[in-house]
Parts: sequence; structure tokens; C-alpha cells
Amino acid sequence: MLRRLYDWTLTFAIHRRAPWALAALAFMESSFFPIPPDVVLIPMVLADRRRAFWLALICTLASVAGGFFGYAIGYYLFELIGRPLVEFYGYGDQFARFTESYNAYGAWIVAAFGFTPFPYKVITIASGVAGLNVFVFALASIVSRGARFFLVAALLWYFGEPIRRFIEKYLGILTLLFFVILVGTFVAVKYLL
Repeated sequence: MLRRLYDWTLTFAIHRRAPWALAALAFMESSFFPIPPDVVLIPMVLADRRRAFWLALICTLASVAGGFFGYAIGYYLFELIGRPLVEFYGYGDQFARFTESYNAYGAWIVAAFGFTPFPYKVITIASGVAGLNVFVFALASIVSRGARFFLVAALLWYFGEPIRRFIEKYLGILTLLFFVILVGTFVAVKYLL
């Protein structure tokens, strides 16, 4: 079953609407969806390596746009719902310290976590909650998301066929590893933040 899904993904990756699906996934992942766009970007690049950097650009732009949506969720919903709750429970001073700290290091937080497998939506929403400067948020997002997706595209473009054979040979193990990392990241977010 996993092999059929992989083959279907490679077939879909060359479909004329595949870039739109990649953009939609990258947008959603940056604000509320749990699956990273890499799961679509990788097979798309492997299916047609000539489009690697175009696909990385699509992924970057859509991810940053989705990041602004996540920022808006944090900014507007916090003011509407979150702040009254924080103040009701007496955590106003602690939240003020969190906001000051986040704003002091926000550019580095966005840049670092935007590059890693850490759920970017957590960072986009937290940036909105803290009211991080929008221009700082935008610049850090463009740099980190661009670096991540262009690095993936460049590696797949350069090492293309050997990586494709490696993925096909170890598809089951790699899929399991991906889900362990994904679940582990969500558990870490829940218990460490």
C-alpha cells in the first residue's frame, strides 16, 4: 500500500495542478495544518528535477503567506479571546515578560525555527500573540523558509537519482522515521513550551 501511495505521489507530482497543491499545503502548514510541505516538495522535485528551484520558490512564497495568516490568528484571536483569559487568571505580568523576551529575540526565534522541522505554525502564531514587528517577522520568515526549501531542492537537484533510489529502497523505514519525528515534535511542543 505504501508503495502504491508513493507511486501515485510521483505521478501526481508531474500533474499540471501539482504546484497549486504544493502552494496550498505550504500555506496551510504555516498556520494550522500538521503535515509539512516537504512531503509533496520532495516527490515533485524527484519527478522533474529541472523544476526544483521553481518549486522551492512556490513553497517559500506560499509558506510565508501562510505565516502571515498564522500571525493574524495569534494577533487577532489573542486580543479577542486570549488576553481576557490571561488577565482573568492573573497572568498579565508573566505574559508581558514573555512578550518582551519574544520581541527581543523574535527575529532569531523565527529564523531558527522556520528552518527546522519544528512546527512553523507555532512560531507564526506566537509571533502574532507577542506582536512581533511585522517587517522583522517577514524578513526572518523569508530567509528561514527560503533557506529550508531551497536547500531541500538543491540537494535533490544535485543528488537526484541516487536519492530517489535510496528513498525507494528504504521507503518503509523513512516513512516510519518521518512519523516518529512528526509526533515527537508535537509532543515536544506540548511538554516543552
